[in-house]
Amino acid sequence: MGINEEKENKQILNAYRGILRSMKSNRSKEETKDIRKAFDVAVDAHKNMRRKSGEPYILHPIAVARICSDEIGLGPTSVICALLHDTVEDTELSLDDINKLFNSNVRNIIDGLTKLSGVFDLTTSAQAENFRKMLLTIPEDIRVILIKLADRLHNMRTLGSMRDDKRLKIASETSFLYAPIAHRLGLNNIKTELEDLSFKYMNQESYNEIEKKLEKTKPVRERFIQKFCSPIKKSLDEQSINYTIKARTKAINSINRKINEKGVDFEEIFDVFAIRIIIDSKPNEEKTECWKAYSLVTDHYIPNPERLRDWISHPKQNGYESLHTTVMSPTGKWVEVQIRSKRMDEIAEKGLAAHWKYKEKSTTNSGFEQWINQVRDLIENKSSDALDFINEFKTNNLYSDEIFVFTPKGELHTLPQNATPLDFAFGIHTEIGAKCIGAKVNSKLVPLSYTLKSGDQVEILTSKNQKPKEGWLDFIVTSKARNKIRQSLKDEKKVIAEDGKEILIRKLSGLKVDFDEKNLKELLLLYKLDEHTEMYFQIAKGKLDLKKIKEIVIKGGRLKFGSITKTIKNSFEALISKVSKSTEEILIGEGSDAKLDYKLSPCCNPLPGDNVFGFVTISDGIKIHRFNCPNAKQLRANYSYRIIPAKWKADKLEYFMAGIKFIGIDDVGLLNELTSIISEQEKVNMKSLNFNSDDGIFEGEIMLYVYDKHHLENLIQKLLNIESISQVERMEQSDIS
Repeated sequence: MGINEEKENKQILNAYRGILRSMKSNRSKEETKDIRKAFDVAVDAHKNMRRKSGEPYILHPIAVARICSDEIGLGPTSVICALLHDTVEDTELSLDDINKLFNSNVRNIIDGLTKLSGVFDLTTSAQAENFRKMLLTIPEDIRVILIKLADRLHNMRTLGSMRDDKRLKIASETSFLYAPIAHRLGLNNIKTELEDLSFKYMNQESYNEIEKKLEKTKPVRERFIQKFCSPIKKSLDEQSINYTIKARTKAINSINRKINEKGVDFEEIFDVFAIRIIIDSKPNEEKTECWKAYSLVTDHYIPNPERLRDWISHPKQNGYESLHTTVMSPTGKWVEVQIRSKRMDEIAEKGLAAHWKYKEKSTTNSGFEQWINQVRDLIENKSSDALDFINEFKTNNLYSDEIFVFTPKGELHTLPQNATPLDFAFGIHTEIGAKCIGAKVNSKLVPLSYTLKSGDQVEILTSKNQKPKEGWLDFIVTSKARNKIRQSLKDEKKVIAEDGKEILIRKLSGLKVDFDEKNLKELLLLYKLDEHTEMYFQIAKGKLDLKKIKEIVIKGGRLKFGSITKTIKNSFEALISKVSKSTEEILIGEGSDAKLDYKLSPCCNPLPGDNVFGFVTISDGIKIHRFNCPNAKQLRANYSYRIIPAKWKADKLEYFMAGIKFIGIDDVGLLNELTSIISEQEKVNMKSLNFNSDDGIFEGEIMLYVYDKHHLENLIQKLLNIESISQVERMEQSDIS
């Protein structure tokens, strides 16, 4: 037993010295003393603990500290925290002890790590909220997340000793969450290893199969690489460029993904490896020398112009800089060549996080800083459910490929793939997104759901009358846009609900019914709703028939909803009686303060300015129809006793939806001219545009928002002036449906 202890102590000490060697000059004498103190404290705290594998537990925090210093590039404070990261949770040590032994900085990081202990079950709100807390550390101290990633990486490297079910759970969680975070933080090596290890434990058979094939083809691959690189090396030497060439085999998980996505066998994948040229150049010469190397490579091999990726001019948001090209080899195989400087390679391997200047020096204008700001916006959106937050963060903030688009003035903006003009608008400013009514991409009008591509120039069209719409949620992809739209809809609903509440209070007062909680509960039962705000909202929108309240009034200002004994017929007859006794016209439109409730009939979509009349329906109150409504003749002839005079009163301008259809000759630029008149000249908002072309005949339908009949007629006249259009007319309901 003593011999084993001696061996273990030697193993522990060697592992500790490995940390110090990996840090080299990255520590002062005082910091070295603190690292030693942290090591001694951790050894003592964990002295009776062992891992599932049977080895001393202390080897785990030492390994995590080594990953922090060696593979991420973190400094002494992070190494100290890594050594101590499990002490507060698993041993007698408290946060106060840590504070006394070291400092408040170390204490706060340990506190953050302790809160994140254990395995996340991201299907529960509690653990999802726990993950949100982890991300809250980003704006304060990113080291919490970096140490957590190092901890996860070592756990994955030693996962073999765990039970099968535990392995699968941890591997799934790592693939779902930790690998994407490492990717976004620019920790490429760690991301790749986490993905591969996750794949290994989740798909052991496929992993082993690809691993064997890679091993089997290794000698052939190495001979090919040597032959391929030979002329490139010669040219680089002739130009006196200081360089290193590496061959990188693609990760097993990445190969498997290609096999599944493209439906091909292992043997058919051409880019199992990539050649990396790393140039040792001065900072001001990096770009020039990288492009010079590219020129030399393409002197020997023909490049695929569609596979050139210039992340030197426009780095990725996680700070990645590199020049990628795919060239044709003499044997007919495509080969990916990556060209970058030594500095770029260090950032690509260890991430911007490794060079993060805590507090004092912030990489303010970096893509990494932009990403942190996006995360901060997402976290601070208190209205989102924690599980929604996880999905939003995972889907939109981590693995999304990026596109680059420009403003009309040429400013560059980065967006995730499949982003729309609406995402772009919200990305510029929340107000611009909220007021967005349309967009021009490369000077052409496009729908808000249009999918942007890299290189697009985007101009946003706004209107002060515009408000976010629920339908926008169907096609936006960025978390910022989604959260702002949801919040705006929620806020707007509250404002509208207040109006509904006022309407209900007045209605109950007129019926001499108390506005109290008991009566409100009866109303919720009556209208089959769950909560007050929704009821007020529907009242304000005219979706609830308030006449029904009269039917459940009992004595003493009370409401009682049981079986409603009074029939719809009684309500209908009461309304007919009221209408017949009235000698006044019903005033309709905003600001009319109508004494009788009414609805605009969908069969003819009346607009201010149309000659209209009211018609008393059996179950839906008074409906307003146009005089020339397709149904007007029948209504007047058969039910004259149910007709009530009506006229418009519009003190304020209000939008109404109307439809027009047109026919013309299919001419180049017709659609552009048509939409230009509607949107730019007449400033009319379009809801939808449908058209088709058949043998030179161009037919279309447009749903739009207008103020009144004259507004619509003026627009129709303008459209008739287009030479190619022969017919424009207002749509009836039969046309719309």
